[in-house]
Amino acid sequence: MSILLRNIIRFVFLLLIQVFVLNKILIHQLVSPYLYMLFILALPFNLPRPVVMLLGFLMGISLDMFSNTMGIHAAACVFIAYLRPFIINILSPQGGFETTQKTPSMTSMGVSQFLIYAAVLVFLHHVIFFILEVFGFGNPLYLMLKILLSTAASLILIVLYELLFFTKK
Repeated sequence: MSILLRNIIRFVFLLLIQVFVLNKILIHQLVSPYLYMLFILALPFNLPRPVVMLLGFLMGISLDMFSNTMGIHAAACVFIAYLRPFIINILSPQGGFETTQKTPSMTSMGVSQFLIYAAVLVFLHHVIFFILEVFGFGNPLYLMLKILLSTAASLILIVLYELLFFTKK
């Protein structure tokens, strides 16, 4: 299966899972699991930053249309799409990732580096998303707790997705 077709299927699948399943889950007004940003995390290593940012915008604005959130998802997705190459460069070994698979995953990056990569970008996504959603710092403890718990829930979903759908080569 080509990389383009795989990414189109991933885009549609993650968007539908987020809209019809995960958006219905809200635990104690604190935990909001988000899996859709995995689309941005799993894009090929060699994509130029403007392309990644455009794809992030398309994913975010698509979810905004379904969720009626007026661009909050798009802003958070473009932000992590912009930072993604920096995080990959920081985590990559000196010669880059030597792999036949051209996308970030547990098998191509290693489990610990992939978890750091995903945790940093998911945390930054949630910081931007929830600050824009709340649009203020009236209750900073509640905001930080919501960011941390939602990040943990999202990371668990990302690890489960990786374990279920990523094939070892």
